[in-house]
Amino acid sequence: MKLTLGPVLYNWEPDAWRDFYFRIADEAPVDAVCVGEVVCSKRLPFFQDPVPEVVERLASAGKEVLLSSLALVTLGRERKQTASLAREADLLVEVNDITGLTHLDGRPHAIGPYVNVYNEATLSWLARNGARRVCLPPELPASSIEALAKCCPDVELEVWSFGRVPLAISARCYHARLHKLTKDNCQFVCGKDPDGLPTDTLDGQSFLAVNGVQTLSATYANLIENIADLADMGVVSCRLSPQAVDMVAVARIFRDVADGKLGPEEAQHALELVCDGTTFSNGFFKGACGAEYRTGAPAGPG
Repeated sequence: MKLTLGPVLYNWEPDAWRDFYFRIADEAPVDAVCVGEVVCSKRLPFFQDPVPEVVERLASAGKEVLLSSLALVTLGRERKQTASLAREADLLVEVNDITGLTHLDGRPHAIGPYVNVYNEATLSWLARNGARRVCLPPELPASSIEALAKCCPDVELEVWSFGRVPLAISARCYHARLHKLTKDNCQFVCGKDPDGLPTDTLDGQSFLAVNGVQTLSATYANLIENIADLADMGVVSCRLSPQAVDMVAVARIFRDVADGKLGPEEAQHALELVCDGTTFSNGFFKGACGAEYRTGAPAGPG
């Protein structure tokens, strides 16, 4: 089982963003790393300068580097950015908005979790058009993942295995609206919440997390107990989404379980310590309510 570190979804300070990837390069036992802005194109200029340095550091450490595209392309400059990334990048591009495919001309690429790959026909079509690896949407149950793995064994399938689950993305900025600002004059207030802004229901129950224009789960997805199940299905890689916790420690725990050096129960306890009380979920994978955490085997077909 390989480990892939997804792109940072939050508005971290540029120095913190750079240093995070430097530490990942030097210390984290991951096989591939995604770099790029997925959520809001307004953030991109802040860390664009250190991107080449980060890519070089990761590559020198033996990590495969992917360049991730925006998940929602709405503006002219965003279309140009996506086209430029697809046409000019020397590295494998991870497409998160289907419009990016028009600029790849069938060249090998990856598909990110924001593209709705829900059935065998979609996966087969993407494979014929150059997709070599696909990170499946995190809401898929185990039965669907297994069916997709059998459908296209030549495509490397990846499953969202750790981190807040991306649920929706909008043209409106919730962070700006909360602070009585407009999206065009947001003052980058999303930077105040490096792990997302928690939101509760009216009766005080933890519900969601807001990240600029993105809605995430309040819980961290956690499939540490199901790595063996994923491997048996034919899944090639687990995706770890960066959170404001020690991601090197998270990666080491997943690596130790994948390598058989650590049992699932011990790993679960270790993750609880690293994540400092954050609630975990695996409901989507188990064919249940997404916010739930269930033990035992995932539900079968039907």
